[in-house]
Formats: sequence, structure tokens, C-alpha cells
Amino acid sequence: MSANLSVNHRLPGLDTLRTLAIAVVMAFHLQGLLPDAFGPIARYGWMGVDLFFVLSGYLIGSQLLKPLRDGRGVMLLDFYRKRAYRILPVYLVVLALYLLWPLWREAPGISPLWQFLTFTENFCIDYSINHAFSHVWSLCVEEHFYLLLPMIVLLMSRKPAVWKTIAALAFFVALGLVVRSYVYFHVLLPMGRESDHFGLGYIERIYYPTYTRLDGLLAGVALALMRSYRPIWWSTLLQRANWLLACGIILMGITLWLFADRLSAIGTVIGFPLMAIAFGLLVMAAADRRCWFGRARIPGAKLVATLAYSLYLTHKEVAHLDELWLPKLMDARSWKTVAILAVSCLAVAALFYFSVERPFLALRDRREGRRVANVDQGARIEPAL
Repeated sequence: MSANLSVNHRLPGLDTLRTLAIAVVMAFHLQGLLPDAFGPIARYGWMGVDLFFVLSGYLIGSQLLKPLRDGRGVMLLDFYRKRAYRILPVYLVVLALYLLWPLWREAPGISPLWQFLTFTENFCIDYSINHAFSHVWSLCVEEHFYLLLPMIVLLMSRKPAVWKTIAALAFFVALGLVVRSYVYFHVLLPMGRESDHFGLGYIERIYYPTYTRLDGLLAGVALALMRSYRPIWWSTLLQRANWLLACGIILMGITLWLFADRLSAIGTVIGFPLMAIAFGLLVMAAADRRCWFGRARIPGAKLVATLAYSLYLTHKEVAHLDELWLPKLMDARSWKTVAILAVSCLAVAALFYFSVERPFLALRDRREGRRVANVDQGARIEPAL
């Protein structure tokens, strides 16, 4: 959810996908307040998180692989510093509100502070009682991805080989398949599909943990690898971009059918990788201006995409405040309700973006500019010594 959209000077197609992702996720989380017309969107809105994962895998993978491809190596500290500037400031402000202003919480139960500070909420949450800020689980997954991917890339770059890359990607996909299958059939099913314990166990042991949710991130990384190291393959495929887009839509339709019962065995085992491939095809079509989808500009998409991270962090809390302060309008579940939710969520997200996110991003860019200038100066002086 926090990936930067600066690849290729901000492609409008990626803005469109990011806007779609945050819109459907919000519909899923706020479905109890929305008119019945939003039912089909809200039902499958949780899939927006997987679209975020594919986008993050592609964008962050591209940023990480570009210097390596250009012969500059993997700069671990630089990568982690940039991610920290991007993610931590607004996250810590939102977390402080949860701790200092109980009215901000969308639910009474909240996990211990250390789980949020260590990004282990997705492993340690007790979902039966702690729902407040539970949507941070996906940020935890991305944080683990940001932590491990550079190390894996650095290790594999010492003796690079195509078969090693394919084997690594296949290993993590297989890990998710095996763990989800084992937990589903040997841990959850014995509880009984109709029991509350089954649903809670599914959330805590299949839906939230990082090692079961890597499919989308891996699909995005695979796209970044192809674009960085097999540009001919990338260009050849994008000559048939409309076909890629059509295949992605068809495969997404199959995925929706598999997840008609969200907790089904077939969806749990193979639905996630199929969904990752479908979103990967859509991201590929959107990530190049040669495709009409990569050039298409949707009014307002750039704004919503820019605010997406703050929107994701705050929309449940803002909707909760709307319910407290405007109960009659919220209970109506009308289009006025939708308008109030949209305006209030966007307004608060804009407040967080312009007061927290943007200043820290500007600080990051200034410090990065000074660092690059110093490195360049050193490079110019060195031959004279």
C-alpha cells in the first residue's frame, strides 16, 4: 500500500489500478454503511489488498533492481532509509492517535503496542477480541517483504543465474501452497466449517501471515525482473498488450468464481496464486504507455492514488467517527452516506498526506540529493589524489 508510483514518471495506468485497489478495499471494510448496490463490490473488495501487493512487488522490485542492472550494486542502507521515510512517519502518527485518543479506534479491543512497533500484528493478533487497527496486517506483510527482498537479491546477485531466480520464486509460491493446504485441511477443517473458530483461524493462520500471502508480491517481482533483465520479452509481450489485458480480466473472472465462497478449499489453495497472475497481467498492461490502459487517465485517479497510503491507514477510523457524530446519516445507508464517507475519508487522508507524508518525502529527497552530490564530488576528486 505504500509503494511509490514514480516508476516511469508516474504512469496513469498504475494510478488507475491503485485507485481501484483502495476503493474496493474501503468498500469491503465499510460495507455495513453502504447501500445495497455496493454489495457485489464490497463482497470481493478484500482482493484489493492483493492488487496492492502486486503493485508493490513490481514498483519496489523495479527500484531495487535498477541500480543492480546498471552495475551499481544493491545499496541496502539507502533502500531501507527511503522505505523508512515513506512508511514510518504517517504510520506512527496514526498509531499515536490509537493510543492517545480512544475515540479514534473503530473497535474497543486493540493489540499490545509492541506488535505494531515490530510489525508482527499479522502473526500475533488475537482476532477474537482485538479488531482496532487490524487492517495494518497487510502493511506488516509489505514490511517483511521490504526487509527480506534486498537481502535475497544481494545474495543471489553474487552468482546470478536464471534457474536460481525461477527456483526462488517457485519455492516461495510452493511454500504458500503447502502451508495453506496443511493449515486448512489439518488444522481448520477438524474444527468444522460452521464454527466461529474456523473463521477466526482462517484469518489468523491463513489470511494474515506473511508466508501465506506472498503470491501477489512475487508476481510483481517477476514483472520487475522481466522488465529489468529481459526487456525483449517485455516488449514482445506488450506488443500484445490488449491480449494481456483480456487474459487478466478472464483469469480474474475465474478467480472470482473460485472465491464465491471466500473460505473454500479450492480458493484457499490455488485461488491466491491465480489472483496474483491475473493482477500481474493487469499491472503489466498498465505499466507501459504503449498499452492504451497504461496511457488512460481517469479524472481524480492521480489524487486518490497519491492519498492511497493515508487513506488505507485512516478510512476505518474516519468512518467510525462519522458514525458517532452523524448517526442518522450513517444509518441511512444512502448515497448521501457514500458522499459523506468519501469526502471525510479523502479530507483526513489529505490532511495526513500534506502535514506528514509529503514533508518527510521532501526531507528524504533533499537528503538523498545532498548524498548523491557528495558522492559525485568525491568521484570527481578521487582521480586527482
